[in-house]
Amino acid sequence: MERKINRKDKEWEDKCNNSEDTEISTNCKTSLITLNVGGYLYITQKQTLIKYPDSFLEGVVNGKILSPIDADGHYFIDRDGLLFRHILNFLRNGELLLPEGFRENQLLAQEADYFQLKALADAVKARWEKEQQAARETTFLEITDNHDRSQGLRIFCNAPDFITKIKSRIILVSKSRLDGFPEEFSISSNVIQFKYLIKSENGTRLVLKEDNTFICTLETLKFEAIMMALKCGFRLLTSLDCSKGSIVHSDALHFIK
Repeated sequence: MERKINRKDKEWEDKCNNSEDTEISTNCKTSLITLNVGGYLYITQKQTLIKYPDSFLEGVVNGKILSPIDADGHYFIDRDGLLFRHILNFLRNGELLLPEGFRENQLLAQEADYFQLKALADAVKARWEKEQQAARETTFLEITDNHDRSQGLRIFCNAPDFITKIKSRIILVSKSRLDGFPEEFSISSNVIQFKYLIKSENGTRLVLKEDNTFICTLETLKFEAIMMALKCGFRLLTSLDCSKGSIVHSDALHFIK
């Protein structure tokens, strides 16, 4: 069914086209339009949808492309209703902003092609290529002693966002134990360096003060890293030193997805 313009719409359209009134002209440009995309309703301004000339949405809104309407008189577009959220946000913001962990690049690229939004298609392609490049590079996190870099743990992973997540988690755990003494460890892009790491009979402990008050053991942090990785869908690929009989006693952990 094609969209029909009723008498009231026609009168408003004629008023928009013929009026020299600034307020009416502004209201015409910012009039609200409701789209039914795959069963999801989106309400936005006309000027948002016509932002890119010769795009599918601009064609529909300006009558260049005949569009079906639903039972309530809304434009109906038979596409992915959930993904259209990102299409609309791109039109609003002029840049591609996606939630953390977004994994539907190929589907979004197809939607960009359908809606004839080349700028969006290029942005999705650039994001995809960046992710692929990052996946080929191994990112690491080192937890070490300020005085003895041989003491500590290295965590390797082919997903930089996971390294960032586990780094944040370790910092959070450590600060909660530090009880107001964050100066006891320093943080850089790939290294968390504690002021004191001492050996105890039960393993290596991360120490807050010279009185040997401990924060937690390195083994605890290793176990935390392994559990986080498994929950995020990674697998333990290998460790550099399993000669000590246990993964949590090794000096490095490698994760891959």
